[in-house]
Amino acid sequence: MSGRRVPLRQLLLGLVAIGALVWLGRLAGGQVPRFAEWVEGLGAWGPVAFVTGYAVAVVALVPASLLTLAAGAIFGLARGTAYVFVAATVGSCLAFLVSRYLARAAVERRFAADRRFAAIDRAVGEQGRRIVFLLRLSPAIPFNLLNYALGLTRVRFADYAVASIGMLPGTLLYVYSGKLAGDVAALAGGAGAPGGAGRTAVLALGLIATLAATFLVTRLARRALAQAAGA
Repeated sequence: MSGRRVPLRQLLLGLVAIGALVWLGRLAGGQVPRFAEWVEGLGAWGPVAFVTGYAVAVVALVPASLLTLAAGAIFGLARGTAYVFVAATVGSCLAFLVSRYLARAAVERRFAADRRFAAIDRAVGEQGRRIVFLLRLSPAIPFNLLNYALGLTRVRFADYAVASIGMLPGTLLYVYSGKLAGDVAALAGGAGAPGGAGRTAVLALGLIATLAATFLVTRLARRALAQAAGA
């Protein structure tokens, strides 16, 4: 990868594209709470708006953790997890395609000196789908940047998309946290959460169990990833 000469025009176009995405991300980052409130008031159209906005945020490098938490409070655990997973998968696939076909030169320059990426690139070349799956369980690079980084590797798009299932444990944890936070806020405000304080207590215990399970899965994935990358 480092031995290729990149045409100046292609490099400039890539830098402009990445710069535009970063600018859009900073502009939109402060609007996340307002977006969540707007989605909540849309009724049946809320899920469509949420999935679309979330996917755009991923491409624009906006940290999506607040939106993931909001999904739990707005949609509940099951629907919130489903919507976030679909949105994150769509957004990450779009970012992958942007990196591979539209802004490759600029993304390549960003990761050229990153030792973690060099190890990931080698491992992906040998075990594509498995390595991407492990990265989704325990990313060595933050989620939004990882989507662009993987666009530079030799992993097939189909394998990349299938490996998105590795995002489910972390998605469940964040959505669960958002659901619990919403119930606690409702109780504190006197509105009352569905099922009352007893159900909120059960959700809190469930969150602890989910956190423990996610921590264990992440630890195992990190160990497997280190072995696969030759660390």
